[in-house]
Amino acid sequence: MSDGGERIEVGTDQDVVRVRQLVRTVAVSVKLSLVDQTKLVTAASELARNTLVYGGGGAVEVSRVDNGRRQGIRIVFSDQGPGIADLDLALTDGYTTGGGLGLGLSGARRLVDEFDIDTAVGRGTTITVTKWCR
Repeated sequence: MSDGGERIEVGTDQDVVRVRQLVRTVAVSVKLSLVDQTKLVTAASELARNTLVYGGGGAVEVSRVDNGRRQGIRIVFSDQGPGIADLDLALTDGYTTGGGLGLGLSGARRLVDEFDIDTAVGRGTTITVTKWCR
């Protein structure tokens, strides 16, 4: 189950900052630990920046989720960019095309509990991450 969530269109660096602020606010509201808040905000920052830089902009939707046992946050990053041609390479530790925090997709994936990516060349990319309260 999830709430309606809040959506931010990402088209500028300032929008990436707004995503970070929203994720932090929601992380506090579901009572994520400070360490998990930091991990999630870091991953969200990297993925929002990727949405802007590589996807040409897009949208981020942040929702509270509840699986009946615990609460968490689900964040969906979507763009209509060129897609990721070599997903295996993009998910390789240490792979970067420059910019960003240098985490890459693999680093962002390690910082969250659930990570799903849907991409195809010419169709864009959607990444869904979830972080659960411990």
